[in-house]
Amino acid sequence: MEKSISVIGGDLRIVKLVEMLISDGYTVYTYGLEYSEELLKLEGVEMCPTLKEAVKNSKAVVGPIPLSSDRKNLSMPFSNIKLSIEDFIECLEEKTLIAGNITEPIRNILDSKSIVYIDLLKREEFSVLNTISTAEGTIQIAMEETQKTLHGRNILIMGFGRIGKILAKMLTGIGSKVYCEARKNEDIAWINAYGYEPIHLNDLDENLPKFDIIINTIPFQILNSTRLDLLKKDIVIIDLASNPGGVDRKAAKEKNLKLIWALSLPGKVAPVTSAEFIKETIYHALKEM
Repeated sequence: MEKSISVIGGDLRIVKLVEMLISDGYTVYTYGLEYSEELLKLEGVEMCPTLKEAVKNSKAVVGPIPLSSDRKNLSMPFSNIKLSIEDFIECLEEKTLIAGNITEPIRNILDSKSIVYIDLLKREEFSVLNTISTAEGTIQIAMEETQKTLHGRNILIMGFGRIGKILAKMLTGIGSKVYCEARKNEDIAWINAYGYEPIHLNDLDENLPKFDIIINTIPFQILNSTRLDLLKKDIVIIDLASNPGGVDRKAAKEKNLKLIWALSLPGKVAPVTSAEFIKETIYHALKEM
């Protein structure tokens, strides 16, 4: 019996995933990846002219990570096709959707149509492994965007979730002076326990002037225009949070502050490793089903 899977849209991670699936013996039907030179040269991939043709032979449909960047259309950087979320969902009857960052409005639509879905970013094994790529990519950006070594620099990590924890460990390992911001007392206690410098959100303003680099992981605007006035003029701000981000981007531009909004880093800095994580997580999820 043919092993088949459909892959719709996605970035370089997904391109690498298609290659791996084919190596594992799958027939892969794709749509929205027609500008990938790697796939055009790859034997065994079925590049379909329509979405319906791409999904008709598979029970599992792999979508992008994130599923949508603008909350309207699928993320398809290797295509000039605009595929709305609604049109995509219409073709998923009796299919299992596997994608990343499936927002609540999209989940509501899927639930209303009784479509089974798996959000890879909700899977702990994928999230933890993906965090490593994100942290390494963040440090790469920090090194490229500052004219000083990270060793000895005062670096603030805003948020102490998965990414914050891994970043703090890596930056401490290269000699940075790491400060971690949090609003929950339990997080402050853990920051202390790990040996980092804790900063409660209530005490943020008085501490902001001393930082050389700020890395934000919180998807709420914490660094507003007023707080941006407190920063060093040569500071580097790296915002890892998904839309709308944690920094007032317009104000940062007006104040001539260096702000890098770094989304989907795993797909940019380690697409092969990220594809391996995606593949293994997909296999685990399908086996559980």
